[in-house]
Amino acid sequence: MEVQNIPLLTQYKMGEFDLSHRIVLAPLTRFRSFNNVAQPHAAVHYSQRATKGGLLIAEATGVSDIAQGYRDTPGIRTREQVEAWKPIVDAVHEKGSIFFLQLWHAGRAITNGFLPNGQTPVSSTARGISSGVDGQEWAPPRRLRKDEIPGVVNDFRIAARNAIEAGFDGVELHGANGYLIEQFLKDQVNNRTDEYGGSLENRCRFALEIVEAVANEIGSNRVGIRLSPYANLSESIDSDPDALGLYMANALNKFDICYLHVIEPRVYGTVVLQGPEDEVPHKLLPMRKAFKNTFIAAGGYDRRKGNLAISENYADLIAYGRSFLANPDLVRRFEVDAPLNKYNRSTFYIPDPVVGYTDYPFLEEAN
Repeated sequence: MEVQNIPLLTQYKMGEFDLSHRIVLAPLTRFRSFNNVAQPHAAVHYSQRATKGGLLIAEATGVSDIAQGYRDTPGIRTREQVEAWKPIVDAVHEKGSIFFLQLWHAGRAITNGFLPNGQTPVSSTARGISSGVDGQEWAPPRRLRKDEIPGVVNDFRIAARNAIEAGFDGVELHGANGYLIEQFLKDQVNNRTDEYGGSLENRCRFALEIVEAVANEIGSNRVGIRLSPYANLSESIDSDPDALGLYMANALNKFDICYLHVIEPRVYGTVVLQGPEDEVPHKLLPMRKAFKNTFIAAGGYDRRKGNLAISENYADLIAYGRSFLANPDLVRRFEVDAPLNKYNRSTFYIPDPVVGYTDYPFLEEAN
């Protein structure tokens, strides 16, 4: 699909995977997996966005029963959940795409009364998210005991193994957006005094133990991780995000994982900050230079900014979320520089299997 003079449409080798272009479907949390089981309409949704040699990253998927942060999000721990993903993966592979699954533990980012059997959310801390943040009442968490941490690491390991059994080409560890891994990483959340808290090295220990366990289970060439050192979601903030991001980028090299996927600082919660200086802000450049394998940038990119980022070697791949949701043929639209459908935020999180999920028109339909 290499198209002359369009950097986003140039070929790229991501480890053992041959990509025909640089446009990635970002993982998008959705509430359409009824009873935490992926549904047939997901096969339609993902295959609509699949292209030969493209990379898709599936939505946040819970690694345990207390990992599921929201209703009707998918899991990958039970036999039923694994089997349900198989036809979805097959539909994507039939189109020739590479398919990774995002593995997720919400930690303390869970609302009151949500968990089954009255269980309490777990975190790096016993401090909860403040009442009213994002319009929610959040359940007070309990601090994971040191002896419980290996069990959580093991949940990620088993989930990764299950993902490969379901046919996925690899997994992305969700270390971003205020969820459990990030609750350990960031110093405004993590107030531990053991070897999982305090220093930068200690706060990163949990994340790196998960990376190591998953890489050992399924192979480092099948593992990526998503980070958002600059984000503030669910009051997950770090006092020195530059240092945190750079430390993680260097530390991940030890495990030779497939990719590092980082959210730009211009994404602030659900708002994308834009300004005259916002061509390519280059804030992630130290992380990009430090990390030795594929680097994916995400957040606020359009066609022009994506092409610029690739042409300047600021990133290897660019992940698109909302624009790829609203434009199942985003790759084709970027190729011919066609106008884009506008996304409808009000349908992002509804349970409807069609509306706002599989009904966005293709270019031919729009015309």
